[in-house]
Amino acid sequence: MSSRAPVPRILRSAKGISVSSQAPVPRTLRGKRRKWSPGAAPSPEIQTFLAPPLLSANRWRSESMEAARSPPTAGKFVVVGGGIAGVTCAEQLAIDFPSEDILLITASPVIKAVTNFKQVSKVLEEFDVEEQPSTMLENRFPNIKVIESGVKQLKSEQREFQKQLTQAKRIMIIGNGGIALELVYEIEGCEVIWVIKDKAIGNTFFDAGAAEFLTSKLIDEKSEAKIAQKRTRYTTEGRKKEAQTKAHAGNIGSALGPDWHEGLDLKGTKEFSHKIHIETMCEVKNIYLQAEFRISEKKSLIFPKDHHNQSVTTDKEIWPVYVELTNEKIYGCDFIVSATGVTPNTEPFLCGNNFDVGDDGGLKVDDHMHTSLPDIYAAGDICTASWQPSPVWQQMRLWTQARQMGWYAAKCMAAASVGESIDMDFSFELFAHVTKFFNYKVVLLGKYNAQGLGPDHELLLRCTKGQEYIKAVLQNGRMMGAVLIGETDLEETFENLILNQMNLSAYGEDLLDPNIDIEDYFD
Repeated sequence: MSSRAPVPRILRSAKGISVSSQAPVPRTLRGKRRKWSPGAAPSPEIQTFLAPPLLSANRWRSESMEAARSPPTAGKFVVVGGGIAGVTCAEQLAIDFPSEDILLITASPVIKAVTNFKQVSKVLEEFDVEEQPSTMLENRFPNIKVIESGVKQLKSEQREFQKQLTQAKRIMIIGNGGIALELVYEIEGCEVIWVIKDKAIGNTFFDAGAAEFLTSKLIDEKSEAKIAQKRTRYTTEGRKKEAQTKAHAGNIGSALGPDWHEGLDLKGTKEFSHKIHIETMCEVKNIYLQAEFRISEKKSLIFPKDHHNQSVTTDKEIWPVYVELTNEKIYGCDFIVSATGVTPNTEPFLCGNNFDVGDDGGLKVDDHMHTSLPDIYAAGDICTASWQPSPVWQQMRLWTQARQMGWYAAKCMAAASVGESIDMDFSFELFAHVTKFFNYKVVLLGKYNAQGLGPDHELLLRCTKGQEYIKAVLQNGRMMGAVLIGETDLEETFENLILNQMNLSAYGEDLLDPNIDIEDYFD
């Protein structure tokens, strides 16, 4: 083992939104090099990276750190990253090693904690992601020591977004993932031009049928009440001045939580509810500021009144920024929101280390979350699962998998530290995710979009407009995946059918017959 530690910088993925009147600029965090304690010779204890966190074992000492606490600190494990994977892992390590100090390094005074955890079924789980002051974590687990490094407040960025939106008549949203889906639905009183590179919305989660089911919700006025959120939200007003001093363009904070928009008044200057135009199968080609666009002598388009109206009318309005798309259309707007997904932030850890890296840029891990380097583990957004997966599981960088990987990585580390091994956690047997889009409950199971199944599969569909959308994916008579939108109460039944691989050929389309209570039939 090397006598020098890796550079333990804050590691997070580019998950969330950025608001800009210019092209989005990637941000990186610059940290300082830390050294191993010059004490006893290295022991065979675990040294681990966790993703967003980095975990290291052997006794590790912080000598020079931009942190709220300057005294040198040592611990058996070090977790870098205050996201779900990191906090979950730190909590489990604190339980498994109650007499050991667990260090958690985070870029923000606010960490992401799992609360109200509920095991819905064998694999499917629901929980809240709650922003909490790091002191609450230390109070719950006295052996966890939280160190702030590269402080940046998430809430200040949210307030700036809300401030800009209140003065906006038109914005452009770029991206087709979860954040974009939520943002498009939540914004009111403002024209929204939504630019996606796919044929239909929510391509990561839905097929064209489900996308059409949800798109109709965008056209309708939002008359129904929102599903109430009971999550407590915390700010760090007392440290606002310090955070603003340390937060510069190069710092990276925590990722956005699933309720990032709660508490924000996402309303523009207009009185209408939804006014959304979707530009599909295109990307951003050029971005012009007002003066640049005037010199270019190009023409921008008005906001389309009808999706089917192909007439071209020049926009006379003067806008702060103009966006030229790859389909040659140009629109002016008040500002641009880039919500383009998650990228593993491995750069701080690759320098001087020979990690195996996946095609998606993540650190490759085996079925015990172990990387290609001795005693180094990874979990969450930074890692790429490189084991032979279950036929009905795939990696997706979601909150549920961050929690599962963080917990499992901690168990693997604990077992390895005493020379034992553990079986792979059951959560990796079946992909299962529950969330909410457009005020609908959404459950995704297994190969819900027939990922990797080839042409020899069949789809069973049931759709009631405005109420539910159900899709079952079958191959050779066995259920391989499902999409459930709305209050279907079928998630546990379908989960069991996927796991036990029962031959359903005899049932045919009756499987989704609304007059047959399949919950009782397969109970």
